[in-house]
Amino acid sequence: MSRITQVEVFAVAVPFARRFVLGSGAVGSPDAAPDQAGAVIFVKLTTEDGVVGWGEQRALPSWSYETAETMAVVIRRHLAPILLELTPFDVELFHQRAAKRLSPAVSNGFPFARAAVDVAMHDAAGKLAGVPVHALLGGKIHDEIQLCSAIGVGDQETVREHALQSSDYAAYKVKIGGDLDADTAAIETVAEVADGKPLWLDANQSYRPSALKQLQDRIKHIRTVHCVEQPVPSTDTLAMQRVRELIDLPVAIDEGSFSAQDLARAIRLNAADLVVVKVCKSGGLRNALKTAQTALAGGVELLASGLTDCGVAFAAALHVFSQLELALPAELNGPELLTDLYVDGLSITKAVATVPTAPGLGVEVDEERIRAESIDLLYR
Repeated sequence: MSRITQVEVFAVAVPFARRFVLGSGAVGSPDAAPDQAGAVIFVKLTTEDGVVGWGEQRALPSWSYETAETMAVVIRRHLAPILLELTPFDVELFHQRAAKRLSPAVSNGFPFARAAVDVAMHDAAGKLAGVPVHALLGGKIHDEIQLCSAIGVGDQETVREHALQSSDYAAYKVKIGGDLDADTAAIETVAEVADGKPLWLDANQSYRPSALKQLQDRIKHIRTVHCVEQPVPSTDTLAMQRVRELIDLPVAIDEGSFSAQDLARAIRLNAADLVVVKVCKSGGLRNALKTAQTALAGGVELLASGLTDCGVAFAAALHVFSQLELALPAELNGPELLTDLYVDGLSITKAVATVPTAPGLGVEVDEERIRAESIDLLYR
C-alpha cells in the first residue's frame, strides 16, 4: 500500500458572486473584504507513489464553531502526524486515531477539519484503485443529482430576483431569519415565482417555537412548503420536539445533528421528521452515510446539502448523495453563489449535476490558483 508522505494545507478567501445571508449570519458577498475566519481550507495529500488527493471544507463560524485558523492548526499539528503513518485507504483507522487525539466530547470533534482530510483520503484512494469514490463507498444508484436553489435572507425585491434567476432549479430553499413580516413576504414571493415547485424553509436556529407557529399560520395558504429546517438552537433538542407538537409542517434537523449518535438521540425524542446530511458536519463521507442509515432505520427522511462548496467538496457530496434517496433536490449552492469553482471536470446542466466517474473525486483541481490565492492565517 502507498503511504501518505506529505500533507499540505491552504486557506483561500473564495469570492462570492452574490450576497448570501442565513438566519445565523452572513456567509459572504461580492464586496466583502477577504475574511480569514470564513476562508475555505484545501488539503493536499501526496503518497510515496506520487498520487495526490485533494480535500476541501469551508470555515463558517456563524454556522459551526470551527474557523480557518483552528482547522489549519488541527490538520497541521494533530492530524498530519496520524496521516503520515497511514495509507489513503485507512479511513476508519484515521478517524479512530483522530478521535483519541482530539476527543469528540458529546458529538463530532473538529468535524470540518476531519472532513477535509477524509475527502482527500478518498480522492487519493480512488486514484490508487483506479475507481471513482462512489465505487469505494459501494457504488452509485443515481447518475445525476438534481439541485435546489438557495435563496438567502434579504429584501423582497432581492429575493424575487434571485428566485427568477433560479428558474431551472427543481426546488427552492428559502432562508428565513426570525422576522415574521420579512419571512412571510419572502416565502410568498418565492412561492409565486416557483409556480408549484416545493419550498424548503431553513431558519438556521433563528426562531422560537411560538413564533414559528405564528409564521405557519401566516403562510398556511401556501401548499408547496415541504418542511422547515432547524428552527430553534442546535443544542435545544426538546425545543425541536415542542415545534413538532405545535406545527403541522414536517421538521428537519441540521445543526442539531452532526453525527449518527446525535440523530439517534433526536429520533428517540421524536424531535425530527427529516435530517439534513452534510459531509462537513459528519466529519467525512462514510460518517455522512452512517447518519443516513440511522435515519432510514428510524423512519426519518433524508435531505442533503453542503456549505457553499467550491468544487472539491461539491464533487465529494455528489459521490455520497448518489447513493441516497432524497426527499428533495440537494442544496449544493456553490455553483450559484460563487464566482466560479476551483476544479475542472464537473458537469452541471440546468441545475442537474452529473456524478463524476473518473478515478477519485473525478475532478481536476486548480492547484496553481489555490497556491496563488492562499492567505496567511493569524496563528503563524
